[in-house]
Amino acid sequence: MLDIEACWEAVRRRDASQAGQFYFGVTTTGIYCSPHCSAREPLRKNVRFYESALDAERDGLRPCKRCRPSESGDRVAERMHAMCRFIEAHSDEPLDLETLAREAGMSRFHFQRTFKAAVGVTPKQYHDGLRVSALKNGLETSGGVADAAFDAGYGSTSRVYGRSAARLGMTPAQYRGAGRGITIHFASMDTPVGLLMLGATARGLCFVQFGESEAELEALLRAEFEHADVRPMREPRDPQFDAWTEALRAHLSGAQPHADLPADIRATAFQQRVWMYLQRIPYGEVRSYAEVARGIGQPAAARAVARACASNPLAIVIPCHRVIRGSGQLSGYKWGVERKRALLDRESALRRVDFRELGAE
Repeated sequence: MLDIEACWEAVRRRDASQAGQFYFGVTTTGIYCSPHCSAREPLRKNVRFYESALDAERDGLRPCKRCRPSESGDRVAERMHAMCRFIEAHSDEPLDLETLAREAGMSRFHFQRTFKAAVGVTPKQYHDGLRVSALKNGLETSGGVADAAFDAGYGSTSRVYGRSAARLGMTPAQYRGAGRGITIHFASMDTPVGLLMLGATARGLCFVQFGESEAELEALLRAEFEHADVRPMREPRDPQFDAWTEALRAHLSGAQPHADLPADIRATAFQQRVWMYLQRIPYGEVRSYAEVARGIGQPAAARAVARACASNPLAIVIPCHRVIRGSGQLSGYKWGVERKRALLDRESALRRVDFRELGAE
C-alpha cells in the first residue's frame, strides 16, 4: 500500500526521485501526473494517489501533457521487462527478493510493488511460474520426475510435489501420465448466451466452455483430458459444484460482477500473467490487446496476448471476451464473435442499470 502522506509530501516537493514510484490524479481536472510535475500545486482534497499509470487511467484520468507521466511509466515498464529477462536467465537458481532488488537498483519494498504493478504477479510468482513451465517441459521429455525436477531448479522431488501440484493442476507423475488418476465431473447449464458446460476436479474448474450441444462439449472435454476419468455429475450433485454453477449464473445475470472461482488449469508463466490481468478488468469494460500487453509489462507482446486469449480454457471465469482490437472491433472469440458481442452488450447494459440504481440511492 502507498504511504499517502509521504506521497503528498513528495508532490509538494516536486520530488523527481519518486518518478515512476507512484502517480497522483486531480479529480477536478481529470488529469494524472508524476510527483515532479511543475504544474500548480492542487488542493489536497482533490488529489488521489495511484501505484501505476494504468490504475490512474482505469479511474478515468488522462495523462498530463506537461510532465508526460505515461512516458515515465513506460520507462519503469521497460525496467521491469528487463528484470523479467534476468529472472528467466536465472530461473534454475534460487532468487530472493534482496538479490532481485539489488539487480534492479531499487529497495526491496519499491521493487516488489513496482514489479507487481507492471507484470501482474510478484517476482516470486513469476520465478515459480518459470520453474513450473520448465518442469512441465521436462516431464514430457525427460526420463522421469526426478530428472525433470532437478533440471527445473528444484532441490528435491519432495519440493516439487509440495509446491507445484497446485500449479500443474495435478501431481507431477499424473501430469507425466497425461491426467491418469484424475477424476473430472461435468454438467451443463443453459445461459442467456448459449449452452455452457463445466468440468471440475476436486481442486476447481478445469473446463468451462460454450457449445451447441452437450454431446459436442462432452467430446471436447474427453479429448482434452483423454487419460482422465471423466464422469457426468450425478444427483444429488456435489454441493461445491452446485455453488460454482450458481456463482456463474449470478455473474451472467449481473448480480455478481466478479466471477472469482477456483481454477485447476495448466498455464505457462506468460498465460498466467495475461489471464490474471483479464480477471482484473472491471465488469462491463474492455481493453485492447495492446493495453493488456502494456499492463503485463510486455508492450510488444500484443499478438502473444491474443494467443493467450485464444487458448483460455475457462470462458467467463477468465473473461477474454473483454479484450478487443485497438480499433474497437471485436475480432475473434473462441466461442464465436456473436456470443462475444452478446456478452459485452449484456454486461454494458447491466452495468448501466446498476449505476442508475446506485445514483437513485
